[in-house]
Amino acid sequence: MHANETRLRALWQGLERGQEAAVRQQARAWRASGTAPPALDLLLAALALAEARPGEAAALYGGLAGGEWDAPARVGRATALSRLGDAAGAEQVLAELVARSPGQFLAQLHWAELLEARGEHAAAAARYYAAVVQAQRQGRWLDAATTAPGLRARVTHAMARIEEGRRTLFLELLAPLRQRHGRDALARVERGLMIYLGELPAQYATPQQRPTFFYVPGVPAAPYPSRTLFPWLEQLEQATDGIREEMQATRARAEAYAPFLGAAAEALPPGLIAGDGTRPAWDAYFFYRHGVRDESHARECPLTAAALERTPLVRIREHAPEICFSVLAPGTHILPHRGVTNTRLTVHLPLVVPGQCALRAGGELHEWQEGRVLVFDDSFEHEAWNRSTESRTILLMDTWNPHLDLPEREAIEHLVAGIGDFNRAVALP
Repeated sequence: MHANETRLRALWQGLERGQEAAVRQQARAWRASGTAPPALDLLLAALALAEARPGEAAALYGGLAGGEWDAPARVGRATALSRLGDAAGAEQVLAELVARSPGQFLAQLHWAELLEARGEHAAAAARYYAAVVQAQRQGRWLDAATTAPGLRARVTHAMARIEEGRRTLFLELLAPLRQRHGRDALARVERGLMIYLGELPAQYATPQQRPTFFYVPGVPAAPYPSRTLFPWLEQLEQATDGIREEMQATRARAEAYAPFLGAAAEALPPGLIAGDGTRPAWDAYFFYRHGVRDESHARECPLTAAALERTPLVRIREHAPEICFSVLAPGTHILPHRGVTNTRLTVHLPLVVPGQCALRAGGELHEWQEGRVLVFDDSFEHEAWNRSTESRTILLMDTWNPHLDLPEREAIEHLVAGIGDFNRAVALP
């Protein structure tokens, strides 16, 4: 270790042991010698805070802002400003740092504390949540061993405020619906919310079914629900020829298609798609993406757009529906995975299906037939492959789980949108 680093570490250890006087004397002498690194000012600032000299600390931290030690300097400066009674100034410093670097979990934590101190409990809960998520993504605050001793009480407090704040916020989203429809009508969704919040265990109908986001208990489950539950399937199937013709016209414009998973296969993390000796590709021509309709694609495919609007689509602000022509390139394998929720089901209208193409859901194999709609529950583990030498193309969409009543669907719409708002407010994907 470099001599300066060794010397600095010794001074920090002395400060942590409460040896302020000795540390002050040594640090000031080192600084006066002209040989001290800029990082020494971080220690002098922390020393000034420990000795109740916040004005001096703020000045020292301010001198480090914008340099190599910008992030810790800004967090420290916010602490000094808080002790000087300038909470607004402290928040501004922290907000600017977090906007530029959301991973600064100590800044998120301090900001949350300031929000709570002035009574903004909902905003504080959201900011505490951001702090904990960002810290845990970096391997911190997972348990006592990964939490610095000086932070443990603050992190424990943050965890409690998160639990209380999120629970209150999400239950408040359901309050108008509870008043309108009665508590019994929303009982399953509220149990699902408690599972989401970690207050109830998830008791899945089968080990194969484990949605990654939101699970509503008590909903009948099957990998391939009976077609009799979907009286609109026949009308969609009758439109197959027109939809296929419009799809084939779009295939002439490669730029109209985008990777379904948001990036080409080589840029994706492992475990999503694989190739059988070829470059895998899963591309999509979207009619809806994250609930937003692509008007140009709807105009280019009017028969398809009209058929879609006749189906009972899931509509959740900024989340659903997700509808596209889904193209699986030759040799591509979508590896086993589970979907996000059992509240909606996945619908496939097969348009072009060469041989050696299949889907497996919940351990049951299904081979697509052109023009024959398939509905499956993607909260079951599932995978799909194209082992042929031609592309496989389907119209892919989602629809409500028919076992959910209308009040439950409305509750899901409110909850999922609200959870999305909460996560977006703290800059979480």
